[in-house]
Order: sequence, then C-alpha cells, then structure tokens
Amino acid sequence: MPQASPTAADKNTTRPDADLVAQLRAGDESAMAQLVEAWSPAMLRVARSFVGSVQSAEDVVQDAWLGMLSGLARFEGRSSLRTWTFSILVNRARTRGTREARTLPQPPLGPREVSAADGWGCGPGEARPATWSSIDAQSRWDTSPETVALSREALRQLDRALSALPPRQRTVVTMRDVCGMDAEEVCAALNISPANQRVLLHRARAVLREALAGYYRG
Repeated sequence: MPQASPTAADKNTTRPDADLVAQLRAGDESAMAQLVEAWSPAMLRVARSFVGSVQSAEDVVQDAWLGMLSGLARFEGRSSLRTWTFSILVNRARTRGTREARTLPQPPLGPREVSAADGWGCGPGEARPATWSSIDAQSRWDTSPETVALSREALRQLDRALSALPPRQRTVVTMRDVCGMDAEEVCAALNISPANQRVLLHRARAVLREALAGYYRG
C-alpha cells in the first residue's frame, strides 16, 4: 500500500537543521510559518506549565518565537534547532512565571486548552502516546492488560492533578508526556541532569496515575 507523501510541515521538522536554519536566515516566510504551526501547540503547553493563564502562555510563545528569530544569527548548532527554541521558551516562561508568582494559584486546565495537537505519552516500552482529547478504549495507563476508556471527567481530573504538581515536575511531565519530547531534549531545554529528569518524571507520573486510579475507584 503506497504511503502518503510527507507534508511541507513534516519536511521542515525532519530535514537537517542546517538546511532549515539557512532558510530561516534567508527570510523564508513559508518555512517559518510551517515551523510555527508544527511547534506552537507543544510550546503553548510547556509555557502553560510555568504561567497562570492561557493568555500569558500565548504571550510567552510569541516572545519565544521572536527571540528565536532575533538569535538565529548566533545559533551555532550545538543542540537541535527545536531544543534551542524550547530553551528560549523555557527561559521566557520561567521569567514571566516568576513575575506572576504573587497572583492567584494556577487554575486547572480548561477544555479550551486541550487540543488534538497535545499528546499524552507513556514511558519507554509502553504504548504509543495518544492525544488528550482523543484517548480511546485502547489507551493503557498501567502495566495491567486491561484497557481504560477515559471520560471527559477523567480528563479533567488529570488536568487538575497536573496543575497541582510542583512546578518542576509539572514542566518535565508536560514536555515528556504531553508534548512527546525525548529525555535528552528535555534535559537540554531545562538544563537538568538525566538523573534529575528521571526522578521528576517518575514522581509526576506516579501522582497522575494515582489521580486517575482514584477517579475510577470513586
């Protein structure tokens, strides 16, 4: 059976960074637009883990894109373009989140913030991540052979539990399991060690799985 040809956005996220960076430095608006479309949903989710509202997260994402464009001339390729861009995002989001620290606690994520572009993943060797808004009866949340169908209320329960996590745990699990980033990329973007990343991720996943188990027990 013939495979579908990759879209332009797919090509922009898989071609060598040198090629893509050259296009961006040359002012290729199409390449930039496709990159923004491909990465912005994950960037919004990561930013949302630092700040108190969707509007703030959107502002952070826009600021990060501007920072990426203005810094392209200095990009040396020591990390991937995506990792470098997310590092900029994290720095902008952390700064804004610090400024907002004296405001009301971050509320649970609402339905508007959960889209088909946001993935919920599992650990190494587990089932391929499904999207938060389209989790079906094939989704597996533990080592049990049984499958669980997540209702809208269960999804809201997960969102509440995610919002209640300590900031660093929330950020790591968002990047790994919601955005689908790999461990190396998360460590580079957050400037943390692999061991620290594993501990934060393990603790966050344990809390979220317990929240989901508690919902079904209830």
